[in-house]
Amino acid sequence: MSTESDIREFLSSRRAKITPQQAGLPAFGGNRRVPGLRREEVALLAGVSIDYYVRLERGRLAGASEEVLDAVAGALQLDDAERAHLYDLARAAAKRPTRRARRPRGPLPDSVLRVLNSLTGCPAFLSNGRLDILAANPLCRALYSPLYADGAREPVNIARFQFLDPAGRDFFPRWEEMVHTTVSLLRTEAGRAPGDTELTGLIGELVTRSEVFRTAWAQHNVRLHHTGRKTFHHPAVGEITLDFDTMELPAQPGLTLTALSAPPHTPDHDRLQLLATWSATEEASPSADASALTDRRT
Repeated sequence: MSTESDIREFLSSRRAKITPQQAGLPAFGGNRRVPGLRREEVALLAGVSIDYYVRLERGRLAGASEEVLDAVAGALQLDDAERAHLYDLARAAAKRPTRRARRPRGPLPDSVLRVLNSLTGCPAFLSNGRLDILAANPLCRALYSPLYADGAREPVNIARFQFLDPAGRDFFPRWEEMVHTTVSLLRTEAGRAPGDTELTGLIGELVTRSEVFRTAWAQHNVRLHHTGRKTFHHPAVGEITLDFDTMELPAQPGLTLTALSAPPHTPDHDRLQLLATWSATEEASPSADASALTDRRT
């Protein structure tokens, strides 16, 4: 998709979500052709002319000032992720560099890998905006073992596994909930990096092969995803819910470090310890049978 069409569909989809009552406007007339605000109402709220707002919504954000973008974001009641996405789209329309330089290809720094592998008590991994897992500590590889099944191409990609691998629905028991999160994260990254050909290829593959992804992608939702909870159904330890925290690495633009943990003295913490035992067993004997550990679940 072109930047202009992304802008047009993003702004029109946000406009459709805001009713006149939510915007503090009187709902004149009962025969409205659109579910949300009209273009002229957004223009009024943003303090710009109707013609100028129509031009913006047609994808012509190049040259729009920060003041105008802020006014439009306020009129549409955009959240932080949506506001940042609007700015990213404006930069793409103006063909200006993104606010986050792209990380050049090359090996991951040894210092970062040392930090990653020092986190022995919790699963942790390094990823990029395409949701590729670029490196993972042993406990994380154990947790995400279904993604590393025989024949999996590396780096493994969370979105590709979730939407295209039949095992994805089993591994992520809250699969429907994750659909919106994953698609929103990829949509956010697409705004940040419109020239990323690998991202474009991934999205094209998912749109082509997954109707669920295609439908969710058309909603133009974006989000920030720094902390929360994830639930997995692991083949050896059963269902486990972990807290996650994601940290950007300023020295490695585009990379994030995600660590998962469980509160002490909880069933999930016990399962995490069981997972560590299973991981050590697998490393010692790749042919080890997980059924013995499965019988020890608490």
